[in-house]
Amino acid sequence: MEKNINFIVEENENNLRVDVLINKREELISRTRIKNLILKEKLKLNDEIIKNPSKKVLTGDKLSLNIPEPQEASLKPYDFKLDIVHEDNDLLVINKPAGIIMHPGAGNYDKTIVNALMHYDKNSLSTIGDELRPGIVHRIDKNTSGLIVIAKNNETHENLSKQFSDHTITRIYQLLIWGKLRPSSGRIDTFITRSSKNRQLMEVSRSKGKQAITNYKTIEIFENDKTPTLSLVECKLETGRTHQIRVHMTYMGNSIVGDDKYKKKYKKLKNIDFGIESSISELDRQFLHAKTLGFIHPKTNEEMIFSSILPQELNNLLKMLRNTG
Repeated sequence: MEKNINFIVEENENNLRVDVLINKREELISRTRIKNLILKEKLKLNDEIIKNPSKKVLTGDKLSLNIPEPQEASLKPYDFKLDIVHEDNDLLVINKPAGIIMHPGAGNYDKTIVNALMHYDKNSLSTIGDELRPGIVHRIDKNTSGLIVIAKNNETHENLSKQFSDHTITRIYQLLIWGKLRPSSGRIDTFITRSSKNRQLMEVSRSKGKQAITNYKTIEIFENDKTPTLSLVECKLETGRTHQIRVHMTYMGNSIVGDDKYKKKYKKLKNIDFGIESSISELDRQFLHAKTLGFIHPKTNEEMIFSSILPQELNNLLKMLRNTG
């Protein structure tokens, strides 16, 4: 349903950014959505269209934001068996395998999680994100596995989006990295921005981009003369930036096993166990799994926490490493 929000800027709101002000007044609409609406020329300030989300407002300014009827996604259903961990009237929690992307985009239009959701139940997905992303509140990379939450209605979507932007969602990942982290546990706090060399990659920056915070701890180290030194690590995200864990591990000098984009060159080991060497080289994904996901249920206010086990191909590699002691 289309709606218009109209209000006049009050004295205590003078000089606020327009997107911050609307977000303050309309808590259920996320800043990202407000920004997108402004960029799509849906905001009038004193009867003039403005396209700058960071524009400052003055006391007495008149604002009018048009929230159009969400467009229906024109998406082909994809018959793909979803691993559903939890489902209720408002949301779904899915355990995503590696190898499938979240939503349609350049180069992949119909074999995605969104298309699988359309096949599963196309009539109960939120419609306020991008029109090709019904239900999608957050993403994990194609070659990462693990837990994601899907919104079935717009109210749930807005509420979950706010929990993500407030960084109150619990997200814990398990990963296997080359080498050992120094120190073995800690907190990485940097900016992450698009790489200037390759637009598909992200990189740590000293001054520009978005703040990214990863808390990590080493769980297990594999170190003997038959295997390269590898570490099983757990990361707890405070923020959720694109490729955050992959970028932060590379920044520490310990890229993730199987990561084809951020990999470092590793020298061949002479006596490496053949089984382990072939297991690593045949891994067609990165060893990164979204193991735990926790949030407050938007309708019941109940704290919900979900855990998933490592997929078989990752677990098999760990077993081999443990047996080569």
